[in-house]
Amino acid sequence: MRLIATVVGFVAWLGVSPVLAQGDADSPEPFKLGTFQVDAGPQVGIVVQDRYVIELHRGNEVLQVNPAYAQVSMPANMLELVGQYEYGLKYRIYEIVADAVMHNRLSGPRRPAYVHDVDDIRTLAPILYPGKILNAAGNFYSHVCEGCTAEEQAESDRQHRENRGIPYLFLKPSRGAVIGTGESVIIPPGRDRIDWEVEFGTVIGRPASYISATEAQDYVFGYMVTIDISDRGGRPEGRSDWFVGKGHNSFAPQGPWIVPKEFYGNPMERLHQQLAIDGVTVQEARAGDMIHSIWELMEYASSIITLFPGDVLNSGTSGGTSSGAFAEGTRSGYLQAGEVIEATIEGIGTLRMPTVAGEPLPDGLSGSQLPPVNTYRDN
Repeated sequence: MRLIATVVGFVAWLGVSPVLAQGDADSPEPFKLGTFQVDAGPQVGIVVQDRYVIELHRGNEVLQVNPAYAQVSMPANMLELVGQYEYGLKYRIYEIVADAVMHNRLSGPRRPAYVHDVDDIRTLAPILYPGKILNAAGNFYSHVCEGCTAEEQAESDRQHRENRGIPYLFLKPSRGAVIGTGESVIIPPGRDRIDWEVEFGTVIGRPASYISATEAQDYVFGYMVTIDISDRGGRPEGRSDWFVGKGHNSFAPQGPWIVPKEFYGNPMERLHQQLAIDGVTVQEARAGDMIHSIWELMEYASSIITLFPGDVLNSGTSGGTSSGAFAEGTRSGYLQAGEVIEATIEGIGTLRMPTVAGEPLPDGLSGSQLPPVNTYRDN
């Protein structure tokens, strides 16, 4: 008893919250996880109340001054964090959050240098960079019948419900395409049919191969907002080309951070996503608009290729892309340089992406480059 009293007294003297027991511990405050530009380079940070960022490494170093805390190896980046999270790391993050909240370290005179206001540091894409990005095509009832009348939409919904088939997924590039909130979406030179698609991003937390939809949630790390920027200009031969349509630089905004699954709940019950351009809402949908659930998409994807921690699965977009927005009169054209995209998912956050015109094509190209759309299309 005397030893216990001594340890408790030492903990109180250090001003550090009691150690949380693994297995039955909960965080005293929900949090999100992101990557931020702090000092010399990218660092993983814990986002509390969407207002404060705790540097993971320094928060852990301070905690471990207390001998009551085990020495825990910290991940070098978000990819490593995702892989370690369910193997004990999340409890250390819970302890760091508990210490900050219980001892008023988030704001005021007791705030340490490793805690920042989120607006004072640069928010990067959470994962630099996912091993692979999988996107669902045609997975919302309202998207597969854009511009339809109410009667046409009802008939399209009926047909798709009666014959859903299997999901359709495509790969989107990672490094080069992935950007974080506040970075610019670049409209490539001569490509004047650039479209917008807000999507719900599921971050894989455990290796998954041939998993069933019923167990898919066990393989999830968390969720984030994504935008599938798309080039509708095609290629001169008129053939389908997903690389042209989805693969340009800056065409995969992600973030602003990741919500661990325990703080979000079931997205198939909660999901509410929206996209606005210059303040005008053009897309809005809930999970009930999905043709295949997130869990079915995971089952399908894992039957083709193993999903690894940090891989991202995007569940498709709803009506309100260019064709639907044109028909409804909320837009008169495709995305233009100077416009600002804001993609929001309730309970996660908002991606705010300015758009800029890309640099002109350099001289000296051989002619094999992707040509401007107006050289082969009239409308």
